[in-house]
Amino acid sequence: MGGKITYLFLSTALVVVFLVVALEGVLLLRTGEPAAMGMGAVAFVLPCVGAWFLWHNTRFARDAGRLARELEAEGGLPEEAPARTPGGRVDRAAADEVFALRKREAEAAPDDWRCWFRLAVAYHDARDTPRARKAMQRAIALHDGKIVSGARKSPL
Repeated sequence: MGGKITYLFLSTALVVVFLVVALEGVLLLRTGEPAAMGMGAVAFVLPCVGAWFLWHNTRFARDAGRLARELEAEGGLPEEAPARTPGGRVDRAAADEVFALRKREAEAAPDDWRCWFRLAVAYHDARDTPRARKAMQRAIALHDGKIVSGARKSPL
């Protein structure tokens, strides 16, 4: 729950910053000076890009959480957790072993979102965030019945 509160707080702060930047953009546009008007126009682009990024990350986190709850209800979450170092980080060798198992599962059942979800967790434990995100996006797409094109989208 603490993560959700932190995310909500930071998202709200970011939206406030977007509003302040957009207001400054309006003020710059109203000056009538070409340089200021150019900066004012850019001040509208930055909040739009930021809002798009915030929306997509929020939607991704919401969808991944939905899949995690569904998989937990089915009893499909992995029972075994990789070993951890005394500092609390996942042991790299243990994460690699779990990753190899999850990769074989995903290769054996490429249309099963559950396998891709577990693979995404294994990528995350192995500290490969870009591939973890791609695997989770594939799990979400498979779960929602969206068409997933073959090797181009495959993070394997």
